[in-house]
Amino acid sequence: MDVLGWIIVIALFVVGMAGAIYPILPGVVAIYLALFVYGWFFTFEHYNWFFWIIQTLILIILFVADYAVNAWGVKRLGGSKASIWGSTVGLLVGPFVIPAFGLVIGPFIGAIVGEMLAGSAPGKSIKVGLGSVLGLFSSIVVKVVLQLAMIIIFFVWIF
Repeated sequence: MDVLGWIIVIALFVVGMAGAIYPILPGVVAIYLALFVYGWFFTFEHYNWFFWIIQTLILIILFVADYAVNAWGVKRLGGSKASIWGSTVGLLVGPFVIPAFGLVIGPFIGAIVGEMLAGSAPGKSIKVGLGSVLGLFSSIVVKVVLQLAMIIIFFVWIF
């Protein structure tokens, strides 16, 4: 059972880290679930209230940052709410429509379409689309760093 427990925990960590890049995967939720799986298979004795506060704060920060950083990239280059919505839809739909490049092209096109629907000129819309890509890459960096922090804290805490 120990081997099975570790396989599940590690698999959830891998899914979590992949979710930092691929938005359809449950990213931080998978990492948070791995903490419980470890407790169920082994013990919850390693965890105390401080551990749970740290991990839960990182979880909350990641949920907020996931949206906020992307919106920041669009807003920074003058985007409207319509371009933020378009970017978000493009982020979710893009990887399915264009499997290899949809993760980048989807938010870019979504932000452009949203901004043009809001009445902006094509030049400004393209600039906002670039902002959505900037926001996407910034969001990925934030997620990777914070999710790695969650995993490192877990291993430090149990060993």
